[in-house]
Amino acid sequence: MPNHESAKKSVRQNRRRRLINRNQKGKLKSHIKNVIISIEEKDADKAKQFFSSAVSVIDRFASNGLIHKNNAARKKSRLWSKIRSLETSKTI
Repeated sequence: MPNHESAKKSVRQNRRRRLINRNQKGKLKSHIKNVIISIEEKDADKAKQFFSSAVSVIDRFASNGLIHKNNAARKKSRLWSKIRSLETSKTI
């Protein structure tokens, strides 16, 4: 248990930040899941639409430090490659 006022305040701040970060990561996962679901439904237009909103969220969280910039780049790359493979399988 913290003994000093500054340590007590730090505990309160950390608790509040942890809840905010958890909420934000849930939002990120739901955006990514929307893209994956639309890919599984083989709806390329819907997938691209969800992808653009997911990229916006991913970039915003990477700039705020919620996720690492390389993690953000990896997520965007993997989602985009899934969308591209969906388009190529449709044309064949």
